[in-house]
Amino acid sequence: MATQLTEGQKAPAFKGRDQNGKAVSLSDFTGKKVVLYFYPEDDTPTCTVQACNLRDNYSLLKKHGWVVLGVSPDDEKKHKKFEAKYDLPFTLIADPDHSIIDKYGVWGEKQLYGRQYMGLHRTTFLIDEKGVIKKVFLRPKNKQHAEEIIQTWQLLEGKKR
Repeated sequence: MATQLTEGQKAPAFKGRDQNGKAVSLSDFTGKKVVLYFYPEDDTPTCTVQACNLRDNYSLLKKHGWVVLGVSPDDEKKHKKFEAKYDLPFTLIADPDHSIIDKYGVWGEKQLYGRQYMGLHRTTFLIDEKGVIKKVFLRPKNKQHAEEIIQTWQLLEGKKR
């Protein structure tokens, strides 16, 4: 099951704690464009590829005015290790109780090697300065995720003109 949230909807408000134990909420970023990306687990192959792509292109994302927030069910301590190991320059929000994950509808049935299980669906939301969801990536291109974000936003901006 994929998220029920769609483009044009207000992004659900949330509060959580980052890898440094600091309180973070979506309202902290009002007036900024937010890349809110959900990923299953710190330090796993695909999650690492995605995080490193965002890290390697972070200055470009910042230049375009983006703030990057990663959310997974891992706790603050595991996020801190992940941040340190890969020198990640952005905020990782711990959501072990799934309060944010459930609001965004990214937890559900998955399948791996024919086995069904419950897990987090890798999903990215682009949220504009007013807190409105502009784009939902249900299957982000992990190796080119930053490029995909910038290209999509440029297309969206082009439509407004």
